[in-house]
Amino acid sequence: MIKEKVQKFGKFLSGMVMPNIGAFIAWGLITALFIPAGWFPNEQLGSLVDPMLKYLLPLLVGYTGGRVVGDVRGGVLGAIATAGVIVGADIPMFIGAMIMGPLGGYTIKKFDKAIEGKAPAGFEMLINNFSVGIIGVILAIVGFYAIGPVVVVVTDAFKFGVEVIISKGLLPLVSIFIEPAKVLFLNNAINHGIIAPIGIEQTQEFGKSIMYLLEANPGPGLGVLLAYCLYSKGGMKQSAPGAAIIHALGGIHEIYFPYVLMNPVLIIAPIVGSAAGILIFSIFNAGLVAIPSPGSIFALMALAPKGGLIGVLAGVLASTAVSFVVAAPLVKKASKKLSDDEEVTSENEEVVINKEVINKIVFACDAGMGSSAMGATKFRNRIKNFASNITVINSSVDTIPSDADIVVSHKKLEERARKNSPQANHVFIENFLQDSKLDKLYSILESRAGGKVEPQECVVEEVAASAQVKETSILKSDNIILGLKSESKEEAIERAGKMLVKEGYVNNNYIAAMQEREKIVSTYIGMGIAIPHGVGEAKKEVKESGIVVLQYPDGVVFGDDLAYLVIGIAGVGDEHLEILSNIAISLEDIELVDKLNKTRDKKEILEVFKK
Repeated sequence: MIKEKVQKFGKFLSGMVMPNIGAFIAWGLITALFIPAGWFPNEQLGSLVDPMLKYLLPLLVGYTGGRVVGDVRGGVLGAIATAGVIVGADIPMFIGAMIMGPLGGYTIKKFDKAIEGKAPAGFEMLINNFSVGIIGVILAIVGFYAIGPVVVVVTDAFKFGVEVIISKGLLPLVSIFIEPAKVLFLNNAINHGIIAPIGIEQTQEFGKSIMYLLEANPGPGLGVLLAYCLYSKGGMKQSAPGAAIIHALGGIHEIYFPYVLMNPVLIIAPIVGSAAGILIFSIFNAGLVAIPSPGSIFALMALAPKGGLIGVLAGVLASTAVSFVVAAPLVKKASKKLSDDEEVTSENEEVVINKEVINKIVFACDAGMGSSAMGATKFRNRIKNFASNITVINSSVDTIPSDADIVVSHKKLEERARKNSPQANHVFIENFLQDSKLDKLYSILESRAGGKVEPQECVVEEVAASAQVKETSILKSDNIILGLKSESKEEAIERAGKMLVKEGYVNNNYIAAMQEREKIVSTYIGMGIAIPHGVGEAKKEVKESGIVVLQYPDGVVFGDDLAYLVIGIAGVGDEHLEILSNIAISLEDIELVDKLNKTRDKKEILEVFKK
């Protein structure tokens, strides 16, 4: 679908920009402070502005784009290719970097695959180094003569369109072009490649420029995020307040782009909001003395000329209010539709158990070592008061026991689960800890047992009230990191994998297996917990059982959910399962889970996770 392709493309572009936000911020601060119109004019320090803008930032974007596609070698080749478009043009080459970086990564990736296993022994390093150099020269030349000139033409076209609109007195209409381009992560290219040159000319003549307020205004995006705060549901509602703060105060506009891309009709809101803000800026004759980067409300206030602060703030407030008013009903409608769809799905998908005798229930996941283990433990603990005769175990979806009566597995594993256990009744769920179908299965088993049985509440207390906290070789205090800042799930998984490697639990190849496992089925299991681990064949990369725990107080986005605890797992045999069992049992206590998500004491986590 077009929507999915746009979202995927937008995510890919953000993957090149977001890791380098710090460099953009550094450039913005130097610009605001040391240029002639800055707060502390300094000719020597101000000389950093142009080289950083023209060379450093595009090279970083090109390197990151190449690395995303082709790892480190792809990053190096992406940077070399980007140098070609930089030198071949007089404008900042962010668009060129976003083209050449991934192209370099893709090229070296294909080359490495083509010669895999064919390099003569002892010549591997020679071939690796010279291949990057030779291919890099070729791509740099292509960038210089072909890609760069095309990007310049496209950029000039944008510039011409803006100039025509300004000359006709229709400046608010530039929002029609700016806002859609922004959410496609072309904001930096627009800001530095189109708006900045025009703004510089106006600043030299008038001492300020309204052009600096067109893209950098945080109001349109803030209005969208506030609508999500009030009218969305689930993980998006939880993440929106933090995103709004980062966007408005930190000036990182990229953070709101995914909120628009997941519901493309929302682009109307920032367009209208931006137009309203530009109208107010025009009425107040507002402008800035330099381009703000990042587009934080603080940056706008700092760069407002003397006597111009009121006009700047009025425009930001107007754009926020208008964007919110337009976005609110759209977000509300989308959230209602999602809820209705979920309700219908839940009602239509019944749990059918036609076996008269139930002796064994198997929770099956891809690897059989993480989510299924915790799901089995929690469900076993849940039914033990009335179904002690039923065995509840976990396994890999490919090794489901032939005597399984009921198999519980993820929806995405349905085909494999049915193929490997055709004799069983199947229950397909979204996650192993919180799912309405597990409640239905529980009710079926309960009714067969002869009625409702009051649950016992002593299990969690017994786990939490241990007299002594002790470390094990599987989980040590050094394996726990608290208070981490939010990052992408890929970064969180990478961090967990590197910790497992560092502690000697796994080989380095296990990290890639963890990322691959996440692509198959999400390792988010509910209750704010994700347990990334390798796919089944990655078992050979495990040297000994180990667990690492990463705590993210503000959460990490896993699909539509937020994980506050990311637990990396490597298991030999069943050595790790006892710890996972204690975790699953502890999840019955909501207050305890919340405590673990926020605690600053590693001992509290060790106490629950102990063997």
